[in-house]
Amino acid sequence: MKQLQMQLDLTERDYIDLSNLIYEKCGIYLHKGKRELLRARLAKVLRKHNFASVREYYAHLMGDQTGKELIQLLDSISTNLTFFFREPKHFDFLSNTAIPKLLRSKGSDSGKRLNLWCAGCSSGEEAYSIGMTLLEALPDTKLRLVSILATDISTRMLNAAIRGVYGEEKVEKISYDLRRRYFQKGVKNWEGFYRVKPALREAVEFKRLNLVEPFSFNTCFDIIFCRNVMIYFDKPTQEKLVNRFYGVLSKDGYFFIGHSESLTGIAHPFRYVQPSIYVK
Repeated sequence: MKQLQMQLDLTERDYIDLSNLIYEKCGIYLHKGKRELLRARLAKVLRKHNFASVREYYAHLMGDQTGKELIQLLDSISTNLTFFFREPKHFDFLSNTAIPKLLRSKGSDSGKRLNLWCAGCSSGEEAYSIGMTLLEALPDTKLRLVSILATDISTRMLNAAIRGVYGEEKVEKISYDLRRRYFQKGVKNWEGFYRVKPALREAVEFKRLNLVEPFSFNTCFDIIFCRNVMIYFDKPTQEKLVNRFYGVLSKDGYFFIGHSESLTGIAHPFRYVQPSIYVK
């Protein structure tokens, strides 16, 4: 056991090499305060996959052309803290201001779609909150012209989102009426869980996307949510990403960030609307 612990020690070289790899491939900045967390998570990964040392594991990551192994490492050190209708004022603004204004701007052209993007959707709570907001706010004739794209770098998180099954402690914060309309309560072996109903599940398209890689969208978005994601990036990466979001947002489109985030110190062309909400 002592020999194994020695092999799991995270040297300065190991830490720098792994941090640089994660930053280069994913844009995520691991500051010095994350070193002990990284060491603890690496210990579990090495034991699980029988790697003899951190250097051997690093060589394995470098040789993995798919990038899947690096994503699994990121999964192990990411918090992934999310819940339904987080920062509720955003959803009030979405329902009462953003959606009506954007629909009016599209005028009588019934063929124009309303495109929304939830970037960094984690296990799906935010994307489904957006979906419920739209399903409640729009008549059926308008819903068929709404598209919600939800993306994340983590395949594990996307699979959880697509599965759409959540523990009672997650769903109980949703109002009774919304819970009844959009979730099916589990019974027997599934007691204590809720599954997203088809109407809500089909309103959201989930895809894997790495935010630091070039975007390849065929259309612009009217609304982009990227909340509590940029906290993982350093300022240069944040600035680059924010300006790329601007480039794929339609005129008068809205950009939402987390309340704990700020565009202060970042050069960008967005216009301020209110705390954590911007417009093009």
